[in-house]
Amino acid sequence: MVAVAADATLDEIRLALAPDIALAAMFDGWSDAALVSAAEGAGVDPDVARLAFTDGPMDLIDAWVASVDARMTAHFADGRLSAMPIRERIRSLVWFRLEAIAGLEESLARAMAVQTMPQNIASALKQGWSSADKMWRLAGDTATDYNHYTKRAILSGIYGATLAVWKDDTSEGKAETRAFLDRRIEGVMKFEKAKAQLLGGDREHFDVARFLGRLRYPQK
Repeated sequence: MVAVAADATLDEIRLALAPDIALAAMFDGWSDAALVSAAEGAGVDPDVARLAFTDGPMDLIDAWVASVDARMTAHFADGRLSAMPIRERIRSLVWFRLEAIAGLEESLARAMAVQTMPQNIASALKQGWSSADKMWRLAGDTATDYNHYTKRAILSGIYGATLAVWKDDTSEGKAETRAFLDRRIEGVMKFEKAKAQLLGGDREHFDVARFLGRLRYPQK
C-alpha cells in the first residue's frame, strides 16, 4: 500500500491507487469494492477516490495501464536503451511491462474480460495504442509518416497477444511467453519486408487489421 499525500490532486490519487486497485481486483474484480479497499489502505477517503474514477471499471483499468506506463518511462529514463539494438529495446520494454504486473495474472484476466465487452473495445484499443506509442518513443522512434502509425498498430497487436499468452503461462520463468515474444519481435524486425509484400506498392490498400491478424495468428 502506498500512502497518498493529503493535498494530492485527483490525477495523483489515480496513479497512486492504481497498483493497489489492481491487487484488490484479483479478489473483487474491477469494481467499487476494489477501489474502496485500495483507498482505505492508502488513507484516502473512498468518496474522494471515487471522484478520481468516474467512468467505471474501464477507468480503473486505464489508471493501471497509466501507472505501468509511468513506471516504464521512469525506469528507462537513464538512456540505457540507446546502447541496445532495436530488437532488444522493444523486447526490454515489453518484458519490463510484464514484470511490472507479475503476480497479477488474475487481475489481468479480469481486465481483459472487461476490455472485450463490446462497449469497451474502442477504449481498450486506445489503451493499447497509447502504450505502444510510449514504447516506440522510448525506443527512439521519431517517425512521423505512415510508418508512425503502422509501427504502433503492429506493436499494440503484439503486446496484446503477448499479454494473453503471459496471463496463462505456467512454464518456468514464463519461458513460453519469452519464446512467443521473441517470435513476434522477429516479425517487427521483418516489418519492412512484410509491409512491401502486403502493400504491393499501393499503400492505400494496406489492411492493418489483416496484418495484425497474421501476427496474432500466424500460419503454421
